[in-house]
Amino acid sequence: MTRVKICGITREQDLHAVANGGTDAIGLVFYEKSPRHVEVRQAASLVNVVPPFVTIVGLFVNPSVEYVQQVLKEVSLDVLQFHGDESPEFCQQFRKPYLKAIRVKAGVDLVECAARYAGAQGLLLDAFVEGAQGGTGESFDWTLIPQNLPLPVILSGGLHAGNVAEAIKQVRPYAVDVSSGVESAKGIKDAAKVAAFIKEVKQIDVQLS
Repeated sequence: MTRVKICGITREQDLHAVANGGTDAIGLVFYEKSPRHVEVRQAASLVNVVPPFVTIVGLFVNPSVEYVQQVLKEVSLDVLQFHGDESPEFCQQFRKPYLKAIRVKAGVDLVECAARYAGAQGLLLDAFVEGAQGGTGESFDWTLIPQNLPLPVILSGGLHAGNVAEAIKQVRPYAVDVSSGVESAKGIKDAAKVAAFIKEVKQIDVQLS
């Protein structure tokens, strides 16, 4: 069963649509340069209406220790997701499960990344786009992902209802992560696109099982 994470939630109505649509996890972006950035107080109020059994993931890019600690004090996050150049030691110090995002391009050794971040719950594989730290809507060459990665793969980057089935067929990831592919505008989720995306994931899972 492929899990679904929908990232970049900024509004309560989107959170309800996503959660009711059957997502496994939601992502809140704590990175000021992102159009999907949420303030700490805003995130805390969103988290209060997340239904049971939906995992809450907080996304950070090269944050200070103090900022992560401040967010954790005010927002009930289940998992931390690091999208910058954070070291394994940095990621582990908060005593929370974490995901390490890797921007994939030719020459990036994902087996080495998995060994370096062996304490992570998984590697989130995204497209390498110069100057951007995710949420670009760009996909990457899935054949660059080796079969023998020792960590679960969360596949991200340019996914939408039209290509997610093929992505799952090729990569067989633990989870898929989508943001711009289910939006009507940056940070505004489209309930119909969310439903179509999740439907495609469930259908291909049935075919592959």
